[in-house]
Amino acid sequence: MEEECFREVRAGVEEPKEGSANPEEVRVSVRRLVEFILRHGDIDNRYHASPDNAMQEGGRIHRMIQRRMGAEYQAEVPLKMTFPADGYMLSVEGRADGIIRKDGSVTIDEIKGTYRDLFRIIAPMPLHVAQAKCYAYIYGSRQGLEKIGVRMTYCHMPSGEIRYFHEEYEFEKLAEWFDGLLAAYRKWSDYSWKWRAVRTDSIAGLEFPYPYREGQKELAAHVYRTIYHKKKLFLEAPTGVGKTLSTIYPAVQAMGKGMGEKVFYLTAKTITRTVAEEAVRILRDKGLRLKSVILTAKEKICFMDEAECNPECCPYARGHYDRVNDAVFDMLTSEESFDRETIAAYAEKHRVCPFEMCLDASVFADAVICDYNYLFDPHVYLKRFFGESVAGDYIFLIDEAHNLLERGREMYSAVLEKEAFVELRRELKKTIVSEKERKRRNGKKPDVSGQMSLDMALFPTAVSCADGIGGGQPDAIDQTGTVSPEAENAARREREEGPDREIHRQLRGTGAYDEEDGTADWESRAAERHDAGNGDAGDGGEDRETQDADADGDGEAPPQAADGHYGRRSVLARQGYAEKMMYHLEKCNRELLTLKRQCEDYCLVESIEAFVEKLMRFQEVCEDYLSEQEDRQPPVRDMLLDFYFAVSHFFAIYELVDENYVKYTRLDEDGRFFLKLLCVNPAGNLANCMLRGRSTILFSATLLPIQYYKKLLGGEPEDYEVYARSVFHPDRRALLVASDVTSKYTRRSEDEYGNIARYIEEIVRNRHGNYMVFCPSYAFLRTVHLRYVDNFGGEGRECILQSESMSEADREAFLDRFRRLKSPEEEDSILIGFCVLGGIFSEGIDLKHDSLIGVMIVGTGLPQVSREKEILKAYFDKNGENGFDYAYRYPGMNKVLQAAGRVIRTAEDVGIIALLDERFLQPAYRRLFPREWEQFETVTVNEAAKRVERFWDQWL
Repeated sequence: MEEECFREVRAGVEEPKEGSANPEEVRVSVRRLVEFILRHGDIDNRYHASPDNAMQEGGRIHRMIQRRMGAEYQAEVPLKMTFPADGYMLSVEGRADGIIRKDGSVTIDEIKGTYRDLFRIIAPMPLHVAQAKCYAYIYGSRQGLEKIGVRMTYCHMPSGEIRYFHEEYEFEKLAEWFDGLLAAYRKWSDYSWKWRAVRTDSIAGLEFPYPYREGQKELAAHVYRTIYHKKKLFLEAPTGVGKTLSTIYPAVQAMGKGMGEKVFYLTAKTITRTVAEEAVRILRDKGLRLKSVILTAKEKICFMDEAECNPECCPYARGHYDRVNDAVFDMLTSEESFDRETIAAYAEKHRVCPFEMCLDASVFADAVICDYNYLFDPHVYLKRFFGESVAGDYIFLIDEAHNLLERGREMYSAVLEKEAFVELRRELKKTIVSEKERKRRNGKKPDVSGQMSLDMALFPTAVSCADGIGGGQPDAIDQTGTVSPEAENAARREREEGPDREIHRQLRGTGAYDEEDGTADWESRAAERHDAGNGDAGDGGEDRETQDADADGDGEAPPQAADGHYGRRSVLARQGYAEKMMYHLEKCNRELLTLKRQCEDYCLVESIEAFVEKLMRFQEVCEDYLSEQEDRQPPVRDMLLDFYFAVSHFFAIYELVDENYVKYTRLDEDGRFFLKLLCVNPAGNLANCMLRGRSTILFSATLLPIQYYKKLLGGEPEDYEVYARSVFHPDRRALLVASDVTSKYTRRSEDEYGNIARYIEEIVRNRHGNYMVFCPSYAFLRTVHLRYVDNFGGEGRECILQSESMSEADREAFLDRFRRLKSPEEEDSILIGFCVLGGIFSEGIDLKHDSLIGVMIVGTGLPQVSREKEILKAYFDKNGENGFDYAYRYPGMNKVLQAAGRVIRTAEDVGIIALLDERFLQPAYRRLFPREWEQFETVTVNEAAKRVERFWDQWL
């Protein structure tokens, strides 16, 4: 390692000891251990498609339950146990939700929140039980217990009601079970231990791959210092500094010294992920041994035409969990770079899902290169790393951090559209009607006399769990239950007195009541469910009877339905889920209608509790349905799933709403109505995510003003800020500011467009080459382009335009026009690309040398005035900040700086930046100029050509 680089960082400081990763220890969380070793079977999104956030993120539920408990209840108990292995210690750790010591006995409490009806949870989930058993073993071993209990606590999130599952274990049997679990993991911990030694040895001798540019050594030292002190660093690093290598290299060095077990390189765009992987490759060429993985979106890496993750649609989903561990181990022991192509090759070899395999590989990678979502998104974040309440020893490198502000607002906001409720209700109604019609055509009607009701069948009170929870196999949970008279009475009371009692009274007029059977539809379909259990596998009651008649030769089979099923109705329709959902959707719609009547354009709202209460009732029914197994998927299911995920996200965000949020409604001109939870200031949410690691480095070429970003991206006063020195000589760039033109709306006219077109011509005519013009909107772009072509177009000038709906191929073709070498006939030509400021070509593209020699930026980049921008402005004004700066000026100036950064990409480049708006001369904008813009020249349209000619004369 280059001691000189970090000498001043380490001067007078001991190497980290306490609080850093122990090089003699391999750590695994309890949750990760049980999920990794005990999983098996298929990937299947059909039967358990509901998101896990309710179970995993019910922090409010945990706290509520824990506060109810008495003095004998100890909440949130950290547990850790180490076991000797070959040359290292294997550490298993986690946090028990609760430990109960009462009357000489000890019970481990594991709490899970759910929207599902508690009566439908007849046994705890196997992995939940296994997790609790691990805590029971660790605690029981430390306390020398002979017996220890486990209590699974499931809490119904809408109502707060609780259902418990208890089991007691002999510690000797529990130890035997845990030893088997640990033995299965030893293969992986042995690998991790041996690879860590190889990686650490390679880091010790690793030098920076190139001679340091000016200021680059200091930049790397700042990064190392920040990691050492467990802080955040907000780094403004101008183009050309080499920020990718200057952050990855010190992070790797810190990891080699035990100050981090994994580096996460987080980006907003695919291109920057490629740059990060290239930086790792450069360090590998210098001797670094490091395993890295690029996480690719499921839709991009999936082998199938559509990402339907179930064994019927995807052969890679079938038996995936039975093969994936072997696939990962094969790749781990053979490769160091787990890029998209490598993942795909091994996934194909072992016939597993490449996306899920990629996620598994990340657990054993030293560096994870991925999108912001995998750390910050409240649903997509990597629960295998960040699902525990204990922070990991991770280093977060956040590239293009200026993008994180808007992404953070998006991730932590939620919106629902009123029309979506109406449309889903309409489609559910169509499903009911169409399935009833098919039943009538098939000519069969179930006889429900003497049959159990659905409520009787599904609401058992006695649950047999002893064999499953206490048995040798952690996943062998007994899913059966018995029905008692008490259960039947409870079900009847639920119908007559429960929260759904009004549904039973009102369904007759909605079409959800079956006039032929004379009963509510979901109860009448109990006969089909009952007969399905008595007949052959897969044969429903009415279908079995007609098929038996056909087998005897006494009758004809009914006409086959279009989907191949003989009159069999979906679970959604025949068990009443559709009717219940329709009822609750209508209730929600009425609440939204009330809000709509109070809104003319947009309206801030204080309370939406009445709506949320109704929405929870819908969510409960929907989650119950999604836990069912459908033999045939009704067409409405995809719409229902999309709606369910939107509602789930809304609830997750609703739990976070505080003084950093604004609740508002919006009525569009076309009549569409929206309710939004807007995260105005995402700082707290982002900061909580960054607490999952040891240290965070946030860097960008345009992180100005740095205090603005520090405040809104979760920085603390004690966190560091650094402005890296530009490596470019200012003489290699001409910075021109126009004093006689503007894009202000009040000044837009034919004359103004003509002046802008003339500026473009005066700048490009002095040197042939490639230029970009950035305009504030597509309409503005087209107008300026048309005026330029009319006045100055002709031979030797080629204009290309960015369009609103460019495909990925279109984008590449656009950029290739700038990258390709010109033929001798084209050397005297001029190429002008007209682009939108803040669009896909204004950041994240790298056009070096003569690929781009000039950019012209029309306007100050101010976002268009909108309802949401006005809400932001008012919010920050109210909180003592300049609302216009926060909502408009700062975001606009960032777009300007990004567009200007497309020219001058290397120390050898020469080019022109022209700011075509007189507002840039105002002090409010001048103070936002970066340091390297201190030297600029004010010009008029009549002076521009002479100044450009003088600049090029210096370099040609």
